[in-house]
Amino acid sequence: MSKRRVFDIDFDDTAVPAGTDPAPEARRGPMAAAISENAEALSARQEAEAAIRAENDRLAHEYVALKKNGQIVGPVAVDAIRAEKLIRDRVAERDPELDELKASIRAVGLSNPIHVEEVADGYELIQGFRRLSAYRELLAETGDDTYARIPATLQARGAQLDLLYRRMVDENLVRRDISFAEMAQLAMSYGDRTGQSMGYAGDPVDVLFASAGRQKRSYIRHFTHLLRAIGDTLKHPEVIPRATGLGLLKLLDSNPRAAGQVRALLQAHPDRDAQAELALLRQAVAGGVKAPKAPKAPVAKSSARTTIKLNRPEGTARCTASAGKFEVLLDRDFGAVDPRRLELAARAFLDALKD
Repeated sequence: MSKRRVFDIDFDDTAVPAGTDPAPEARRGPMAAAISENAEALSARQEAEAAIRAENDRLAHEYVALKKNGQIVGPVAVDAIRAEKLIRDRVAERDPELDELKASIRAVGLSNPIHVEEVADGYELIQGFRRLSAYRELLAETGDDTYARIPATLQARGAQLDLLYRRMVDENLVRRDISFAEMAQLAMSYGDRTGQSMGYAGDPVDVLFASAGRQKRSYIRHFTHLLRAIGDTLKHPEVIPRATGLGLLKLLDSNPRAAGQVRALLQAHPDRDAQAELALLRQAVAGGVKAPKAPKAPVAKSSARTTIKLNRPEGTARCTASAGKFEVLLDRDFGAVDPRRLELAARAFLDALKD
């Protein structure tokens, strides 16, 4: 009997048993496919919109923060800017160096924007009075719309008054030409606006000029006392140097009447310019001052005329008296008389006529 061979057969685990067919892949209709694709697109669009909103929110918060800190720059119409909120340290006269600034702006443009605060009906100037003045003059002179809008950093509303003053003060501290009188006037204005007094907590000089050294703040405070005493009589306080100002203050402190005397001295020269005023103040410091004497009331003149004849050994003297005049006619050379004898005679004559 023959032997049969046995073969080992390995079946694949994925083999499908005989008589069975693999399940056909589910097929979707056109409508189902369209709905699925639309849902995927909608989801992607919603995700994109959410990302855009998040980015916009971030940028908006960043914009608000930058604006609050005064770091947003934009063009602002010059006629929409007022300079009323902060009392400036500038004198009323036109700045003699403004023409140089205008020439620079026309040549290379404005390199440093001004700083403004938004208010209900426009903007309030914080920094850049000279730059704004230059733009306004250029617009008036040229009519060029280039100067109708000025680059400005925008400060959001609601900034504390002391912060706005500090911004202006810190910019001015780098100016070489700012005087102690101008800084003192600024501190006085700030004190009047806020109700803060010199020498007490919240001293305006310490608040506004915190960046300045202690000695400089002391000088500014001295000038505030000087301006309180005679400031309304001064026409050019910005030209007073430190030494002259301190000398004046020492004079006022040592003599209670000196303030009135300095006022009278200045008022006696109403047409004085800056240099003449400074010379008068230095004169007061050097030699003191005295109040000018009040002019005497004019004596009423009469039209009366009196003639007297006197018989003298040397002849007849004809004397004529009238308003402001006494004349002696005598045949004698009075020019040959010793002047000292003439003076004694004249004194004796006048003394004899005293009331």
